[in-house]
Amino acid sequence: MQHEHDDTNAFPAGSTGGNTGGNTGGPIGGPIGGPIGGLVGARSNPTNSLGTSASASSGAPLGVSAGTTSKNSSLQSYHMLAFRKALHPEFFGIEGRKRVQHGDYETEAWIFRGGHSLRFTLNGFCMSEIVVEHIDQIPDRGLIAALPCAGERDFEEKIAENIVYMTTMQTETLSDHLYLGTYKEMMQHARENDSLLSVWTDAAGKPNLSLIDVQHFRSETHLQSYHLRSDCGLVLRTQSMVQIVTPKPAKAGKVEATTKISSGKSSASRDQRKR
Repeated sequence: MQHEHDDTNAFPAGSTGGNTGGNTGGPIGGPIGGPIGGLVGARSNPTNSLGTSASASSGAPLGVSAGTTSKNSSLQSYHMLAFRKALHPEFFGIEGRKRVQHGDYETEAWIFRGGHSLRFTLNGFCMSEIVVEHIDQIPDRGLIAALPCAGERDFEEKIAENIVYMTTMQTETLSDHLYLGTYKEMMQHARENDSLLSVWTDAAGKPNLSLIDVQHFRSETHLQSYHLRSDCGLVLRTQSMVQIVTPKPAKAGKVEATTKISSGKSSASRDQRKR
């Protein structure tokens, strides 16, 4: 049984909101370059402290324009954070949220400009996924991983005895023409899937977008997000899964039962030989 609670706030001028609907109609292709293959990939090397996360260099190297450096700095400042706790909403300018009770677990998704959050709760255990541009003010207590979003990256970890978390990220820096085409695709995607959405324009009047889709299954939650930044032509896509793992039955009982059956067969064979 799934119970949805739509707590979407009133959106400021230039923003729109919606609810996460059912299963989405597949990954977006086009300028993004097609679907990301699989959620389980090579393990990345996350930092274990927000203070030691990778950052862009402060100065422009020889032969690289200041504009290029600005784009790279904006891209490399984005991080995905995973925590074994819930984070307080005061760290984010939340523009929309949705809470869903599905069977034994509960999720709550937040959308804000340039980022998102998903909280997953099961039997008292809580984990959170955060995508955000600036991590300076976020406390690192309960941090599982801090993953720079630049490029392509996969991460998987068993974060509790019966819970596995995995995620994959992909970034593209597009020309203005391709960026606008992708923006239009994502607006159509949001309308068709009733995504949780935030849109706004920057100081130059260019459009920006953040959206998330959450899908609920009996023992899994899937999250897909897109974040489009016009100042650097950035398209950031993430796909994550929180999976409830069923403990495997103990093998000792099977071995013992097999031994008893074998012993019984041996006794029966000896009785037949005596006869």
